[in-house]
Amino acid sequence: MSYRSNAAEAWVPDPQSTAARPDIPLDLLPPSSLTQPLWRSLAGNLRDTFAPAKLAPLELTSRPVDVGLLLGERLRLPWFRTVFTNIGDVISPDTLPPLELESRPVDVGELITDQLSHFWWGSLLRNLADRVAPETQPALQLTAKPILDIIPKSWMLLPLWSEVVDTPKVFYPDKPKPADAVRPVNLQPVALPVEREAPSTQVTSADLLRDIRRSRIRQRIWIGLAAAQVLYMVLAAAGKL
Repeated sequence: MSYRSNAAEAWVPDPQSTAARPDIPLDLLPPSSLTQPLWRSLAGNLRDTFAPAKLAPLELTSRPVDVGLLLGERLRLPWFRTVFTNIGDVISPDTLPPLELESRPVDVGELITDQLSHFWWGSLLRNLADRVAPETQPALQLTAKPILDIIPKSWMLLPLWSEVVDTPKVFYPDKPKPADAVRPVNLQPVALPVEREAPSTQVTSADLLRDIRRSRIRQRIWIGLAAAQVLYMVLAAAGKL
């Protein structure tokens, strides 16, 4: 529905848009398959499985695009497959066909990611250049009528009382306690806790040998993983060649 505006009148609908239109049948009822019995639904599923309906061949009106691995299949891959694939893409990336643009490119300037990747002195020099010699921009073309009085003159804006009143802080002295409330001070000597010596932990040669053995095991595991990754990348590069 289209609308037209007037400076002296409120928004009113366009009379041309309210022309009589043919009634469109609107069916909001649920499908009949929801109310059919269980045995009929089971029989229909078995019939579709063993004797599916023969449909006409699919006619594609657009050019198919290879999107590669779907997101659901990529999330189901184990972590080591993704690690090896990422390393292989860094060492020997796939050669993609040239990009075909079907629309007119628009110059949007420098992207935000490119701006964040610059060093700090580059942005400093750019800011200084903008202050000394700013770029001349074309005049702004407004298509809407500006509003003169955003806040009506009948309104009264009052500041908060906490922003207007400024007084020094006054701290009143504590009230004196009555004599009955004063408790007698216990002047008896307090027994100090006896300091106990902490048991000294001595590192034995068995502990050192155990730590050395574990470090050697970890070293062999990491070397084996690195060798497996290198072998995988070599095989992937050989397969692509």
